[in-house]
Amino acid sequence: MKTIMARSNSQDFSSKRHFHWTRKVSNEDDETPTFKSSSNTSEDDKKENEKGVVQEPSVAAPAPAQAPAQTPTPKKKLQAVAVSRLRSVLTIFGRNRSQLHGLGPRVVGTLFGNRRGHVHFAFQKDPTSQPAFLIELATPISGLVREMASGLVRIALECDKEEEKKSVRLLEEPLWRTYCNGKKCGFATKRECGPKEWNVLKAVEPISMGAGVLPGEGPETGSDGELMYMRAKFERVIGSRDSEAFYMMNPDSNGAPELSIYLLRV
Repeated sequence: MKTIMARSNSQDFSSKRHFHWTRKVSNEDDETPTFKSSSNTSEDDKKENEKGVVQEPSVAAPAPAQAPAQTPTPKKKLQAVAVSRLRSVLTIFGRNRSQLHGLGPRVVGTLFGNRRGHVHFAFQKDPTSQPAFLIELATPISGLVREMASGLVRIALECDKEEEKKSVRLLEEPLWRTYCNGKKCGFATKRECGPKEWNVLKAVEPISMGAGVLPGEGPETGSDGELMYMRAKFERVIGSRDSEAFYMMNPDSNGAPELSIYLLRV
């Protein structure tokens, strides 16, 4: 019995020793791979670090390429500034051009002359400006007054169209054929605004619309020296470079102008 117990104890001891040995061996085996794995990881880390060092330029390279992407904004601003400047220049040029021509769509018209004298027509941009168009008709002013008293008056001024006059504006033509309500009334000539004409325009400057008589320049002139005038606003209509029309704007005429003047180059 003792022998059996001894054997069993010896077997248990041996088995325990064997178990511990195998555990120790297994621990050594387990530790060994872990040591190798740590070495492998360190090598892998080195490789990854080396790769990371190599790849850093490729990642950082696109960063400067983003700077040109922001450049279109200043370019657009410069283009907008250039367009605005161009528009301002064109606007100023258009204003200067209209001032050069002297007349716009609304003008001030003045008809004046001595009782026994000829009719003068003057068109101004405003009451204080120099006349842009001043002509003298062969028709006596007394006859024109009678025509206007009887009804509507249409005055047509015609000039010849010539090849060498292509650069001449219509309002700068020197000589015109005159027709009043279809009747030929001689010729009209372009005049420069002298001191006498300018004094008349300055005298009627405060008058926006109306007709009347101004006294003569000297006491010896009498009633024949009195100056008759009619002043009103006209609407200017440009048909082409060879045709223009001026319609007197009268609120009491029921829509039909009492006086219309047509300029034609034929």
